[in-house]
Amino acid sequence: MQSQKIKKILISSSLILTLLTTTVTQTTISADSSEQIQNTNQTSNAHSSQQGSSSSGNQNQTHTLSNSYVVYGAGASNQQELNSVLSVNNNFKKLTATAADYKKFIDPKGSTTDAAMISSVSIVPTDPNSGIKVNVNKFNGRNNITKVTAQQYAMVAQMAGVTDVTITVSANTPVSGESALTGVYVAIQNDGATLNNQNTQTANQMLGATSKAIDANKDNDNYPGKLMAAIGDTTKAINQDQKNGKIPSQNDIQIMLNHRLFLHGIYSETKNYEQPIINALVKFNNSPISSSKDYSSHVDDTIKNVKNSSGQIMNNAKQLLNSKNRQEAQNWFDKLVQWFKEIF
Repeated sequence: MQSQKIKKILISSSLILTLLTTTVTQTTISADSSEQIQNTNQTSNAHSSQQGSSSSGNQNQTHTLSNSYVVYGAGASNQQELNSVLSVNNNFKKLTATAADYKKFIDPKGSTTDAAMISSVSIVPTDPNSGIKVNVNKFNGRNNITKVTAQQYAMVAQMAGVTDVTITVSANTPVSGESALTGVYVAIQNDGATLNNQNTQTANQMLGATSKAIDANKDNDNYPGKLMAAIGDTTKAINQDQKNGKIPSQNDIQIMLNHRLFLHGIYSETKNYEQPIINALVKFNNSPISSSKDYSSHVDDTIKNVKNSSGQIMNNAKQLLNSKNRQEAQNWFDKLVQWFKEIF
């Protein structure tokens, strides 16, 4: 009789454990899946740019996070105040972005110093198929990111291979903000994934290529979102061509871009500034991510985020809090599952 009772308890406990494990799997991407994506990407990185364009169509080049991070620029001060501005709590892992990181991810030939690395970022994993959202937050009431917009950060991070995150950017002193993406890439690397350097450098080229057009239309708050959505649509078209075995020419890319600028209603405002953007798209066309199997679906998510946005806030406080709570819930489930495993 006692043996039958023990069996019933064990069976009931096993059912509870199964239900909890299933819930965790449905709520978040499993660690095994993240590891599989990482291994796939490492295989893809072994190829050259032309090989990447022709053979990485079956490879995934995009990554999200399993943890939340705050990455301070090496030259940033007032970290405690930055924590408040970047909505950082005790669950965030703390890292630093250095000049060496900038050269690794952004510009191998560029010259910068640790003291010049001022921009800081927090980066939080969000739900699958949520794309990238970016908040550029004021520091003590001042917008110290003087050049780069939230929409630029979102789309170029997607082009680099990041997805399904909320990024918050700020600085304790006025800076252009162009080095802030270094911190995002440092977080992805420390989380266990490998971003392809060609992809990150292409993304950074696009960041610079869009600056003149955005500056020329600075009185139109909707322009950055429309421009980056048109660029996202063009990268999606390139990706679909690549996966179908066609490598677009520069002329093809120009036609693709002009068509999408027209559809978003900004062709006349952009045509005098489009050549640097075309050059950056040609570089994208020669980067591994241009033929990535999963790029089109992820860029679609980010296009939805940027195209109707205006200003520097793309994710409100409630949504960001939900992202943090999701991670805290995941941690709680993990501990509960481990507790059951230790008992039985």
